Amino acid sequence: MNQRPNLLFILTDDQGAWAMRCAGNTDLHTPHLDRLAAQGTRFENFFCASPVCSPARASILTGRIPSQHGVHDWIRSGSLDKKALGEHADHPYFASEDLPIRYLEGLLTYPDLLAQKGYTCALSGKWHLGDSMHPQHGFSHWYTIGRGGCLYNQADVIENGQLHFESRYITDLITERALGYLDEFSGREEPFYISVHYTAPHDPWDEDQHPKEYIDLYGDCAFTATPDEPLHPNRIPTAPGGTGEERKRLLRGYYAAISAMDAGVGRLLDRLEALGLAENTLVIFTADNGMNMGHHGIWGKGNGTFPFNLFDTAVKVPFIARWPGHIRAGRVTGSMCSHYDIIHTLNELLDLGADLPADLPGRSFADVLVNGAEADNHVVILDEYGNSRMIRNREWKYIHRYPYGPHELYCLANDPGERENLAGRPEYANVQAQLLKKLQHWYHTYADPAVDGTREAVSGFGQMRRPGIYSEGRPVYADSPKYQK
Repeated sequence: MNQRPNLLFILTDDQGAWAMRCAGNTDLHTPHLDRLAAQGTRFENFFCASPVCSPARASILTGRIPSQHGVHDWIRSGSLDKKALGEHADHPYFASEDLPIRYLEGLLTYPDLLAQKGYTCALSGKWHLGDSMHPQHGFSHWYTIGRGGCLYNQADVIENGQLHFESRYITDLITERALGYLDEFSGREEPFYISVHYTAPHDPWDEDQHPKEYIDLYGDCAFTATPDEPLHPNRIPTAPGGTGEERKRLLRGYYAAISAMDAGVGRLLDRLEALGLAENTLVIFTADNGMNMGHHGIWGKGNGTFPFNLFDTAVKVPFIARWPGHIRAGRVTGSMCSHYDIIHTLNELLDLGADLPADLPGRSFADVLVNGAEADNHVVILDEYGNSRMIRNREWKYIHRYPYGPHELYCLANDPGERENLAGRPEYANVQAQLLKKLQHWYHTYADPAVDGTREAVSGFGQMRRPGIYSEGRPVYADSPKYQK
């Protein structure tokens, strides 16, 4: 047996914490995620650091908040060197690409720590943190997507330093490459880390994008687990959305993507068993950010609206951890933890012994997993997207938008659905002021003024450069079509 356990880290794209059957969504078929939860510990209150792809992924890897690592929006440019794409240079996928940018350059990540301790580190799936053509941060095996998003049956895959297009279902391809890694690494003495980054269940959700068997699985679904509400007045013009049959169509595709991904997870768990690796492998399942699928009338994550939304449906993510004999099985915890805690937790669980930077905001939740602790890992959870920041405890949630608002205050104890905004009411002024003071103190402690999100012109339509870096007059953030002249 390896001195240290292997690590299989499964990350999905735009999957809300509510989007699993084991989390109470009886419309969904997720037998393998349910099985994983039954064999491990599932969190009911786990949060992303930002409700959008690239910033959240950067925080998972580094343990830093966006206002420390400087990734504030989904990466629109910097994934590829357009001049090196040859015949593919004019493909619509790559319209915003120019020069490769390593957005996490100079930052410590947990894969760096694993590689330093002798782990073989492999990626299968989405990277979306810049310079996708080249392995980074401890990874020696690298199978990824050129940009980030793609059509499910037309993925721009990078393999062995070359980009090509695939016509097969990308969820299956990601699973198959991860299975190949398991087979390859199973006979080695050194431990392995495999990061399986599915593009599912990110859109598109059209029926022709997903296998018929999974679309048909929801052909007669009543879709009662999610609300059917009028569209939110602040929804962005490019967002999907609808009520009635259009709502059902969108949910059918979203659910099909989840069930197809769930089947891939089942294959990975089965292969661990078949290879005799299950007992000595820590399996973690989570998503980069949450997702509104009609919740509050929004179809999208944080940038499904402008100003950005930080509803629980956008910031809460699934989190399940399994390690037989170490992590308690069949347990559901209400402990409040965040993606920025992961690097600390892996450092403790895997006994890496790393001296982590003192300015990381997180802390280990290994005690929750191993000893069944139920106390909150944090008194409060903090989240951000550009100029919008959130502070949340069990009773209250406050969203402050710099410089002028609008702000939001919810009493979660009485209003868990975040329906009644109490911000600005005189009777709650003291609560609002106290939460703002705590929020400002936290960001004063951890935010880097050079990349502070409240000073960045984040639009929700993509990041083109690292903050402060311009090329040929192009700004760091893409303009919103809503404001383009």
